[in-house]
Amino acid sequence: MTKKVHYVTKEGLKKLQEELDTLQAVERPKISKAIGEAIEKGDISENAEYDAAKDAQGLLEAKIAQLQETVTNCRVIDESQIDTKKVQILNKVTIRNTKTDVTMTYLLVSETEADFKSGKLSVSTPIAKALIGKKLGDVVEVQVPAGLMQFEIVNISL
Repeated sequence: MTKKVHYVTKEGLKKLQEELDTLQAVERPKISKAIGEAIEKGDISENAEYDAAKDAQGLLEAKIAQLQETVTNCRVIDESQIDTKKVQILNKVTIRNTKTDVTMTYLLVSETEADFKSGKLSVSTPIAKALIGKKLGDVVEVQVPAGLMQFEIVNISL
């Protein structure tokens, strides 16, 4: 089975590691304590608090495992190696919808750093996939839920 490589910035890796540390150092002990308190209340076969705590523990452990896998397979992007000749991860790309003439600017980032509200678009989205490797002035067609859209690349920057 091939492992998925996650490309991140130094800042993105730091956030992932902080989240992992919090889950392991703060949340895991909280759940262990809740399980212990539920066990102290007696018969665990009919104890809803125990069942809920065990369920929460399972979800937490799954999230910790997933984060550990992500952190292990992260590759930090050397931001000094990024240019603006072609669209690539960590480029800020301004595109114009050729039909509506509306322009939008997105910073292309890894899945783990994506935040649409702040203009950070995951490279795994249909729009970003269509833009990767294209040059200034290129027009790309993107199949989105609303149908086929065309965007012109009007700016590529860092």
